[in-house]
Amino acid sequence: MWKLSKQVMLLGMLVWLSSACAPNTVYENEQPPLLTKIPEPVFREPWLLIDTKADKLIVMQNAQPVEVFHQIAVGSSGAGLKYQRGDNKTPLGVFRVGWVNDHSRFNKFIGLDYPNPDYAERALREHRIDRSTYERIHSAWISGRTPPQDTPLGGQIGIHGVGAGNPRVHEAGIDWTSGCVALDNWQINALRPWIKVGMRVEIR
Repeated sequence: MWKLSKQVMLLGMLVWLSSACAPNTVYENEQPPLLTKIPEPVFREPWLLIDTKADKLIVMQNAQPVEVFHQIAVGSSGAGLKYQRGDNKTPLGVFRVGWVNDHSRFNKFIGLDYPNPDYAERALREHRIDRSTYERIHSAWISGRTPPQDTPLGGQIGIHGVGAGNPRVHEAGIDWTSGCVALDNWQINALRPWIKVGMRVEIR
């Protein structure tokens, strides 16, 4: 009888310990709210999703893919948080199309409004830019203008083709840009009709 009581006590303690990280509320026959899938945001206009891990650029309508471009290239230092001009990093984040150059040396250049307020705020906290530079970036972004491209955070980040460059480098799957997202020339021409200034672009 004592052994049985001891086993019950040990079992109770194990249950108590395992519940220490569990939520306080028990849901019967349904998932707790935090485990339910959060729906993708709904956008009326098409937008671009650049998946740097899957090497894809996807034209999205709401949460549905409309057209997919495979084998993109990013900066030679990969994709992530971009810290400064010349680091060859493709910035992750949410941006807008700021301008389009249809006669670029890269065939077409779709400029993004990097640096956005998120990058400016981080840089200000880390003393990589001063308050005046932060205000210039923030006010431009709020008013829908392209932020200054001459700050220590860098600029001229966009989506472009190979142009007159060697297409074999791109075909080999090499990340060769200075921080932009690159498609081959056929792909950038096929993407161009979707593009409008102000279009949402998410790089992740």
